[in-house]
Amino acid sequence: MLLPVPDADGAPFWEYAARGELRVQACAAPDCGELRFPPRPCCPHCRSFDSEWRLMSGRGRVWSYVRPHPPLLPAYAEQAPYHVILVEPADAPGIRLAGNLVSAAGAALDSVDPERLRIGARVQVVFTELDGVALPQWVLERAS
Repeated sequence: MLLPVPDADGAPFWEYAARGELRVQACAAPDCGELRFPPRPCCPHCRSFDSEWRLMSGRGRVWSYVRPHPPLLPAYAEQAPYHVILVEPADAPGIRLAGNLVSAAGAALDSVDPERLRIGARVQVVFTELDGVALPQWVLERAS
């Protein structure tokens, strides 16, 4: 499995994930406040270098998905096919977060029946520790 290689701008994302928090970088300029992902040093809206990390609810909707098979990387061959999804967070509609859809934290990447996945499906973030890194993954929310 591939692990993230954090840079200076993205390191806080992984530090918060290790605490079980999904946070997104935001501009801290008084007249802006735009959310941005992936993290970067400068706000693309107002060009301010001031930023903060805002706590997200962890809920969202599947914006897009793909089921790679065969996988492009040998490390994923045993779990193919599996779901890679783009999630639009409920509290950050202009942002897209990539991750895997799993049945529960720590479950195999092929643990969700493909018939259950739909564009617009509601998901909730879960965190799985892998080699000392907390990876955000997604589970389908139960129908209420």
